[in-house]
Amino acid sequence: MNDKDMLNDYLAMTKGSLTTYANVIAETSNSQLRSAFQQLRDQDEQRQYQIAQTAQQKGYYKPAAPAAPNDIQQVKSELMNPMM
Repeated sequence: MNDKDMLNDYLAMTKGSLTTYANVIAETSNSQLRSAFQQLRDQDEQRQYQIAQTAQQKGYYKPAAPAAPNDIQQVKSELMNPMM
């Protein structure tokens, strides 16, 4: 397995764990357990960011171009004032 495949696998795995953490946190009523899961999620988010940065630096990943300010404003307006 090459570096690119390993990084992509790790990123996919981390993305899955972040989704699981979000679901578990939303359903956990015990505050200590909830806090523990939040800390684990935060650590995974930091690792995911670092690995994504590494993948980008190595040329394995090219992020989408930044959105234009007017596009951002349009989406923001639509989300703030949803149609019923």
